[in-house]
Amino acid sequence: MATPTQNRLPAEFSLAGHTAIVASSGGDESPFLAAALAEAGAAVFAVARHGSAADAIAGAVTAVSGRETGRHVGRWDTPDGASAVMDAFVAEHPRVDILVNDTRSFFAKPAADIALAEWDELHARNVRATFMLSQSVGQRMVHQQYGRIVNVISNLAERAVINCSVYSATQAAALSLTRSLAVEWGRNEIRVNAVGSGWSTAEDIPLETQREELLVRYTPMRRKGHPRDLAAMLVYLCSPHCDYPSGQPVYIDGGLNAHP
Repeated sequence: MATPTQNRLPAEFSLAGHTAIVASSGGDESPFLAAALAEAGAAVFAVARHGSAADAIAGAVTAVSGRETGRHVGRWDTPDGASAVMDAFVAEHPRVDILVNDTRSFFAKPAADIALAEWDELHARNVRATFMLSQSVGQRMVHQQYGRIVNVISNLAERAVINCSVYSATQAAALSLTRSLAVEWGRNEIRVNAVGSGWSTAEDIPLETQREELLVRYTPMRRKGHPRDLAAMLVYLCSPHCDYPSGQPVYIDGGLNAHP
C-alpha cells in the first residue's frame, strides 16, 4: 500500500525497491531524513554511534512505513568499524542503493584554544567516518554499477563564523570529498551530492520567538530551518531520476548562503 508521501511524489522519485543506509552522528535531523526515504519506499538501515540515536532513526522509519528497520551501533571511522557496519547490513540486505552520511558533530571553541586531540577527534567523526563508509559502500556500488550517495553538511563549509574554525574545516573537507567521489565514481553510474543545512531546529518554535534571535533576523527567510525542509531534496538526490547532477552542494538554508 502506498504511503501518503508516495502518493504525492512523482513516480520517477519513488524509492520503492531501494535500500538505504543512513549513518548519523546523532543529530536531530537524521530521523526526519530517514523517515522521508522510508515514506518514498526505501528500506532503511540505521547506523549510529549510540543506541539512542539508532533507536530514534528506526522509530521514525517504523512510524511512517510500518516496517521494522535494522540497525548497527558503534563507530565507523576506521576500516574495521566500517567493515562491521557492512557485515551487519549484508546480513539483512543483499544490495545497497543509497548512502546518506549525516556525520556532523558540532564543536565550537576559539581557534587559539583548540587542542590537537580535539582537532583529530572532530575530523575522525565528521570526515574520516564519511570517507570510510563511503569507501566500503562505494565498492559495492561500483560492482553493481549504480548508487546514490548524499552527504549532509553545514553551510559553514563555505562560510566563516567566530569560534567554529575546526568544525568549518571538517565541513569543507566533506564537501571536497563529495566532489572528488563524484568525479571518480561517475562513470560507474554513481551520483554523489551534498545537502547543506543552515540555522535549523527540530522543534516547532513560533516565528515570533525565533525572530528574537539576531541570526534569524539575518536569514532572508526570517525563520530557522526544519529537518522537513531537507526531505524532498534528499529524496530527489537519492532517486534514479537524479541522473545528471553530481558533485553538487544544495543548500537548504533560507537564503543564508546568498546573504553577503
